Amino acid sequence: MQILRGLWNRPYGTPDGVRGCALTIGNFDGVHRGHQAMLALLRNEARHRGVPSCVMTFEPHPRDYFAARHRKPELAPARIATLRDKLEELQRCGVDRCVILPFNERLASQTAASFIEDTLVGALGVRYVLVGDDFRFGAQRAGDYAMLDAAGARQGFDVARMQSYEVHGLRVSSSAVREALAEGRLDDAAALLGRPYAISGHVVHGRQLGRALAESAPGRHDGFRTLNLRFAHWKPAASGIFAVLVHGLWDEPLRGVANLGVRPSLDPNDVNGGRVLLETHCLDWPAALSQRLPGGEAYGKIVRVELLHKLHDELKYDSLDALTQGIAKDVADARAFFEAMHGRTHRQTTRDRI
Repeated sequence: MQILRGLWNRPYGTPDGVRGCALTIGNFDGVHRGHQAMLALLRNEARHRGVPSCVMTFEPHPRDYFAARHRKPELAPARIATLRDKLEELQRCGVDRCVILPFNERLASQTAASFIEDTLVGALGVRYVLVGDDFRFGAQRAGDYAMLDAAGARQGFDVARMQSYEVHGLRVSSSAVREALAEGRLDDAAALLGRPYAISGHVVHGRQLGRALAESAPGRHDGFRTLNLRFAHWKPAASGIFAVLVHGLWDEPLRGVANLGVRPSLDPNDVNGGRVLLETHCLDWPAALSQRLPGGEAYGKIVRVELLHKLHDELKYDSLDALTQGIAKDVADARAFFEAMHGRTHRQTTRDRI
């Protein structure tokens, strides 16, 4: 998938200079099943017209921008996915191109008419535009489907609108996914997303405190070692302690327990600057994996962490001893979850054979 960051002052088109695309516009946070249905329709329309399928999205989220401008952080939506994960899901859905427009004062003040004329027609040369049933655009959200459809009739591009997508009578939306994640209903979130909820990224350095907790002997650093991923947004849709699966390091997923949040028991001035972090302790670490990794460390590796079951919200511990005991209980609870899951899978397999 080709990724373009901004459109201003640069030519747009395929490498051979051919302009035109079938376009959809939105934030696509989570790339849930409703988004997936829209992208499937977009690909089909693009194929019929012989043009690339293209998604236009924004960074930051427009509501993030206005929350910061008005100094009202409560208006910012919780973020389901990192930009990396959003782009990976768009690529997995078969999108040919993604245009990431910086949502700033220039874009926020652009009139709806100018957005159509300068961006959709002038920069992109759209042949087809697909939007959601609640789509609004331009300064003061003055533009709507009727305005876009009328412009398409004049300028020679088709416009279509897709109605809400429902699963078991429930409207699939990013808001519904956020609500499920906030309440720890990961099975419901997975049903809305069409896949288990996951976060991916590069493993980064932390304070290396976990490896010193519950180590077998002083200096062994074999305690609760963690894989640390940064979550770029300050307000993740999910937070707390989870039983997880780690993909990307070993031939099969590694079971683990993870903390997603701000780590209230630790110094906020740590090496990660108080940022939201996903810290994952693998319950079992194959000896051969340490030999496979440079220096036995996973720093710089890209991993994907699936959140399967929420154990509890983040807790603040008064001491390192209390923190150690809390982590040990989380590890035990995560092991119990995986044992129960294995038992359910085994019983289901036995029933299927019968």
